[in-house]
Amino acid sequence: MRRPFWQSLLIYCSAGLILMVTLAPIAWLVLMSVSSSQDLITVPLPWIPKHWDFSKYAQLLDMTGYITENPFLMALRNSLIAAFGSTLLALVAAIPAAYAFSRRNGPMALLFLLLATYMMPPITYVLPLYTLFSDIGMLNNPVTLIAVYCTMLLPFATWLIKSNLDVLPVEVEHAATVEGAGTMRTLVSVVLPMIRPVLMAAAMLSFLIAWDEFFYSLIFNSDLRGKTLPVAIADFAAGRVTDYGLIASVGVLASLPPTFLAVFFQRHLVQGLAAGSVKG
Repeated sequence: MRRPFWQSLLIYCSAGLILMVTLAPIAWLVLMSVSSSQDLITVPLPWIPKHWDFSKYAQLLDMTGYITENPFLMALRNSLIAAFGSTLLALVAAIPAAYAFSRRNGPMALLFLLLATYMMPPITYVLPLYTLFSDIGMLNNPVTLIAVYCTMLLPFATWLIKSNLDVLPVEVEHAATVEGAGTMRTLVSVVLPMIRPVLMAAAMLSFLIAWDEFFYSLIFNSDLRGKTLPVAIADFAAGRVTDYGLIASVGVLASLPPTFLAVFFQRHLVQGLAAGSVKG
């Protein structure tokens, strides 16, 4: 049955409004990043820059010197190390944990206890973690953030993967067992290929959580050796004279890695999140 014209018009108008509200801040951020300082202090602000200025990007991406002398590149490196490292370790631990809870009757009380740690306010763990990392000399180190972020990502990834394992037919795994495959062989050769979309979704969402994390990065790092991009952006805005164009440029560059990953894994992300929504 064909949809009435007014319904189609309402759907397209609603979609256009959502698209405009979503993209308008991003478009304004990009325009700010290429506007001159004079344009940004003009009242009223011009919608289109009178003088296009790309010098902020050249300043941030300056690779002529040592990376340790460039705050943005140093923070970018630390963010990539922390986000990719914690995501990888969280998935390596979450996959067998989710399989144990779903297929080997792992105690659900333990799973809920794991989730309870994820729901606790981050400030609860700051003092003991800071004391521990200070005693072992691990402050101002992105490896420290990998360890801390894993405590946040592991419960989330375990629950997401388990919810998708619960809806998979167990008969396929029984067939593999009859053929002589052990638990690890069944998990690697049979289960993982079937849950590839949810693994992509868990990896993508875990990376975004680690990439955007601000609190722990601020507390455990006091110099460029371990600061990540969220803290570096705050530092750019902490001076007496705020360079809004520079801050906008940092925001644009910082949003590129997660944007590329989201576009690349979009199909897997939707499939993975929807796979555990129905049963049977």
